[in-house]
Amino acid sequence: MSRTRAVLSAGSNVGDPMANLRSVVDGFGADVVAVSDVYATAPWGGVEQADFLNITLIVEGERSAADWLRNGAELEQRAHRTRDVRWGPRTLDVDVITVSDAAGVVRSDDEALILPHPRAAQRAFVLVPWLEIDPDATLWTDGGEQRVDDLVDRLPAADREGVRRVGAVPR
Repeated sequence: MSRTRAVLSAGSNVGDPMANLRSVVDGFGADVVAVSDVYATAPWGGVEQADFLNITLIVEGERSAADWLRNGAELEQRAHRTRDVRWGPRTLDVDVITVSDAAGVVRSDDEALILPHPRAAQRAFVLVPWLEIDPDATLWTDGGEQRVDDLVDRLPAADREGVRRVGAVPR
C-alpha cells in the first residue's frame, strides 16, 4: 500500500458537537498532520436545523482513499449517525475532500467515493478551515488545479462571512 495524504472535513450539529469533532481527531490518531480550529456555520442545503461546528483535518498514512472513507464512516457509526434527511442534522459527518499519493491527486468517479469532493469548491465551511492549516492548499476542480484561497475569494461574501471561528477542538 502506498502512502497517501488526505484532506478531511468533519461537521456536527447534534448531541455534543465538540466531543463529536474530538472523536474524529482521536479516531485518526497518529495519522493526523494538522487540525483546524472549530468553525460555526449555518446549515447547507435548506433544512431547518442548528448551526454546524466544522473542522478540517490533514491526515497522512499507509491508506488508500477508500480506507480514509471507511475510517470516517466508522467514526460516524460510533457517533450514531443516521441518514434520515439529505443535508439534515447529524451527530457527525466526515467527508473525504481530496487525496494525493506519489503520482499526484487521486481522482475517482466511483459513486461511493467521488474525488476530489465534487462540491468542495463551493463550501466555505470546508475551504476556510483548510486555509488555516494549509495556506498554500490547492484543489483539483473541473477547471483544473486551483488555489483554495482563490476559490474562497470567488465565493459569495455572505458564505465567507458565515464561517465563524469559535475555538479549538477540546483536548
